[in-house]
Amino acid sequence: MLTPEYKMKAHDNVVKKLNIYPSRGLILDRKGRVMVYNDASYDILVQWNITKNLDTLKLCEVLNTEIAYVRKKLDEIKRTTPNKPTPFIKLLDAQTFARFQEHLYEFPSFSFQTRTVRRFPDKDGAAVFGYLSEVTKDNIAKSGGYYELGDYMGTTGIEQYYDSLLRGEKGYSFQVVDVKNTYKGKYRDGKDDKAPIAGWDMISGLDAKLQAFGEKLMQGKVGGIVAIEPATGEILAYVSSPGYDPNLLTGRYRRHNFNVLFNNPYKPLLNRPIQAMYPPGSTFKAAAALLTLQENIHGEKWAWFCPGGYRVGNHVVKCHGVHAIPDVQSALQHSCNSYFCKVYNDFIMDSTFATPAIGYQKWWDMMSEFGYGKKLGVDLFGEKRGNLPTVKYYNKVFGEGKWRAATIISNSIGQGEVLATPLQIANAMAIIANRGYYFTPKICRAFIKGNQKRYPVKQKYATNIDSVYYRFVVDGLEKVVQQGTARGAMIPDITFCGKTGTAQNPHGKDHSIFSGFAPKDNPKIAIAVFVENAGFGATYAAPIASLMVEMYLHDSIAKKRIPMQERMFKAHIISDDLGTGIPKTLQELRQDSLAKEKAKADRTKYIEDSIKAAKEKKPSPVKNTKIENLDIKKEDYQE
Repeated sequence: MLTPEYKMKAHDNVVKKLNIYPSRGLILDRKGRVMVYNDASYDILVQWNITKNLDTLKLCEVLNTEIAYVRKKLDEIKRTTPNKPTPFIKLLDAQTFARFQEHLYEFPSFSFQTRTVRRFPDKDGAAVFGYLSEVTKDNIAKSGGYYELGDYMGTTGIEQYYDSLLRGEKGYSFQVVDVKNTYKGKYRDGKDDKAPIAGWDMISGLDAKLQAFGEKLMQGKVGGIVAIEPATGEILAYVSSPGYDPNLLTGRYRRHNFNVLFNNPYKPLLNRPIQAMYPPGSTFKAAAALLTLQENIHGEKWAWFCPGGYRVGNHVVKCHGVHAIPDVQSALQHSCNSYFCKVYNDFIMDSTFATPAIGYQKWWDMMSEFGYGKKLGVDLFGEKRGNLPTVKYYNKVFGEGKWRAATIISNSIGQGEVLATPLQIANAMAIIANRGYYFTPKICRAFIKGNQKRYPVKQKYATNIDSVYYRFVVDGLEKVVQQGTARGAMIPDITFCGKTGTAQNPHGKDHSIFSGFAPKDNPKIAIAVFVENAGFGATYAAPIASLMVEMYLHDSIAKKRIPMQERMFKAHIISDDLGTGIPKTLQELRQDSLAKEKAKADRTKYIEDSIKAAKEKKPSPVKNTKIENLDIKKEDYQE
């Protein structure tokens, strides 16, 4: 008995199976605005065994490609798959395809196949959306028979995480052709054909306007922004900088642009909100204060005099000045390093613990409830866990029983071995905004297809900190913005609570950090901003965070704060020219070379004329040009 598969193979010489690719699901923002859609693209195929009298020069002209590529590709097809239509050029843009279609009759052995490519109308969100790339043999093996050579799948970001939902289901059509590959009709009148099924559309938690605003604020800077809706865990904005136009990694020039991005020293392909790990700095103090209050190490009214630092043997952890700290709110307001060193030391060395290691383990357990040192479960692959060093680690470094709180005092102020991602810092602030709990941070809000809906799995996590203690810390974070280290981040008509941070950087200028939430009561947004090598937290991170919060809550920036906005837009710590785009053709490169040679010759002639004019004491041949130094030598200007 012949199986259907065997029957189809028996008809291979006259029946061709053509894949019909489904429309990949759209990605929308929380208000229904399209952030990712599909555009038509075309694969050009050739069947070598019926190719005759091919005009390769005309083909190059029509397809805007080089003769070397055409010869190499045709030779490859001739050797490998000469008897069936084989991809010759993939992902041809609509404009070039239209030109090719006009001349298709001149190339009878050529055909085309329609595909879709992703398009990003706002040209942002590259880190969160990700990109598609051609499947590997390993991808095919793990796809359960869905993917074939030449297919594309999500490789990073949301496109990768939800690939199985976004991609849809392929269809196919069986067509009868003669030995010259001429179409004769559908096999069995199309009874064996299958229509493609479109993918699920995704409604994200992102706010497209806020996302674009954040990307613009971070231009020319290295770092990231994460904004979360505390009540749901939905991510409102997700910025990794330097970013890039995600359209660069679609279409025909994807490989060229990928190589340029990959080799860029500022690593635009690094997904900084979940993969860059930084010392959280003083943003760590908010959670540290809650631990102290919960364990009754010191009460909210415990007073401390700061002499300008905290001495540990011969080392002093410096503070911002000499001041009296009457309570925990003031400690947060002034970001007093010596206060937090003292309460950290008293926590770990408390007499209720038999050893410092037991005290530290208790501190570690409570701090990890704020999401530090573990993956939060965001719907993106590649999330880092940060670093909250363990007892086991310190026993290995210093020896069991040979270390105490003073040995690792830098942890108290978010330095030392403590590392966190921007997502973790934003999530910790969401916990404080909620007064003790958080939901798993998610990009996706829901998937929809017709009347059907699917929701991502979200889980609620609570800390073991009594809710009564949160009000003291929240009041302190309000004072930070109203009267403390982040006074410049105040927002008209919004009670903004937050904490600045300046993370020490042994490789250069310190990092600028800020995390906060607003409004104080019934908060709608929690945010973390990290700007590398930008100095104090109040210099860049705090203004950027306050502008983001104002834009989200007011949908605009107050007139009197426009100068701050423009200052952040224009503040470029690095060059944001990534050098991507459409690579130049050989003809364009030759033209550039000729233009450069001409410019060089013109400049040399100008130098020679200037020297001659100077020696003869005649005016320079160029108007309004003064020769200040008569000892100019021609060789000094040779390029």
